[in-house]
Amino acid sequence: MPRLAIGPESPRELSALAQPVRRDAVVALRRFLLNVAGAPHPERVRGGRDARVATLRLAEGLRGVVVRQRDVYWLRTVLPDADAWSFAQRHRYGVNPVIGVVEEWDAQALERVEPALRRSAGASRLFERICDGDLLALGIDARALPLVRLVTTEADLEALEPLLPPTQYLPLAVLARGGTLTEAWRELDGCRALAEPEEPVDPEDLHAALLRSPDRAAFASDKSELDQVLTAPEWCTYVHPPQHRLARAARYERPVLVVGGAGTGKTVVALHRAAHLAAHGRGPVLLVTFSQGLAEDLATRLDLLVRDVALRKRIDVDNPERLAMRIVGLAEGRRPALVGPEARSMAELTEEALRLLARTTGDVLDELEPGRKPYRHIVVDEGQDVSPAQWRLLRAAAPRAHDDLFVVGDPHQRVTDTRVALGAVGIPAESHELRLSHRLSRETLAFAVRVRGGGPADGLVKGMSAMYGFRGSHFGARPVVRAFESPEAELSGLESVIAAWLDDGVPADRIAVGARGPEQVRAARRALRDVPVRVSAFAHLKGLEFDRVALIGVAEGVVPERPPDDPGARARALQRERSMLFVACTRARSLLYISHSGRGSPFLSF
Repeated sequence: MPRLAIGPESPRELSALAQPVRRDAVVALRRFLLNVAGAPHPERVRGGRDARVATLRLAEGLRGVVVRQRDVYWLRTVLPDADAWSFAQRHRYGVNPVIGVVEEWDAQALERVEPALRRSAGASRLFERICDGDLLALGIDARALPLVRLVTTEADLEALEPLLPPTQYLPLAVLARGGTLTEAWRELDGCRALAEPEEPVDPEDLHAALLRSPDRAAFASDKSELDQVLTAPEWCTYVHPPQHRLARAARYERPVLVVGGAGTGKTVVALHRAAHLAAHGRGPVLLVTFSQGLAEDLATRLDLLVRDVALRKRIDVDNPERLAMRIVGLAEGRRPALVGPEARSMAELTEEALRLLARTTGDVLDELEPGRKPYRHIVVDEGQDVSPAQWRLLRAAAPRAHDDLFVVGDPHQRVTDTRVALGAVGIPAESHELRLSHRLSRETLAFAVRVRGGGPADGLVKGMSAMYGFRGSHFGARPVVRAFESPEAELSGLESVIAAWLDDGVPADRIAVGARGPEQVRAARRALRDVPVRVSAFAHLKGLEFDRVALIGVAEGVVPERPPDDPGARARALQRERSMLFVACTRARSLLYISHSGRGSPFLSF
């Protein structure tokens, strides 16, 4: 019986089809898996660069491109007939000989570019100081080596980026800008999902390479697995290698801190780590974030990721304030009062919960009796906004044992005035970094970094955290900034922009409108009262992402609001306002629109 390895593009392409065509295509794939009469059969590609590539007729005028090895068929893409044949002819596939992951080459384009590189090659070549043996040791494909030797400038190499697998381009880019072989190897090593291949890499075994490439293939052997892959959100199924390594690590001896910029997948890592610990850990799991709204969003996403009901029940999702209330309420036999003459403050409630945990278990019981703690494993999202008292509570709620605390966050996205290094609250964490934003285009990222100021930020780790190495994964549209003479004209412009986006086919639930304060939010909601897009304050967009985002009222006197007169408090307030606008800007996957009436915010002056 055949098995399908489904690439991440295929579910997106199928979902974009008209419903009758999509239905026919999915039925064809089910029949193919069952190997029954009427199932599509692989058709050879004449003039193709790889003999293993074939096409499957899925519907009238629609084909899937597959790469075959024995009974495994990798469904690479789903395209109209002519485009499918062209794609199948152009590409060849291989296995990186060093880290064993699958590689896709636009062989036809590389054949066409080689004569141009040869004509423009200067006397001095970019990689002439590096011998063939060192390049091969970095996994550079032997067939690509003559082409690499023709590259004269960094611009030549950048032009090749769309045609090369990332595992080929990234180490070469490090060497091109003067990096060492060690630095190039570190870049290549970041492309692997598993710590080491379990056996020596076989460059002809595409099936094994796909198993090592969770971001490139999800396997399905029956109808239910196929339907789950085709309907689940992409982040549930296709996890990028650095994210996979962090989330699925077998064991951490110390608390873990994962720091990464907007769109690098920190929340995805937190969700997958919680699911992994529920399946393979040694007790109940708490997934916690700093606000109730974000906790509700995490719970909804966790329901999509963990389909097993018994497994899902092992994970609680909460925020630190509600955790403190539950601990105190359990001890007192009633819900703590938060209003009225007998109410406690949240700070007092947190301290009381911490006292109860210390009295009930005591530090000496952490290693000896971890089962007496409320949780065996705690995963923290948006850690930069958790207060010192809340960190002490979380530390006390899990035993000091392996896989106890797993924290993700970004000091540059802080929207509170919290600044604390984990080591200062008794959490000596080992640090990891995510540097590639899969959400943000390079244009949006560059704009957002300038809005924030681009400087380092404190918190989570000792000292300051810089944005060095943080980069976008793709090119895209430049953010649009528009000025209007009046608030009424600005709102009219917003209506026109949202209408145009909907006419472009962008779903309403993939559009967000943000504003700094409640007055601007209410005005936007009135203007868009018949349009079902999300309209929120900047701070409430935190942790979310959308295809297109419109931010209004980014004007002087509004963003930022009038800061305090005290110099220290003023500096902190301005940086918090910058961070809040930065967070709002970085919610946009494909297009960011910003408007203001009158003079624009000083944060836009660059």
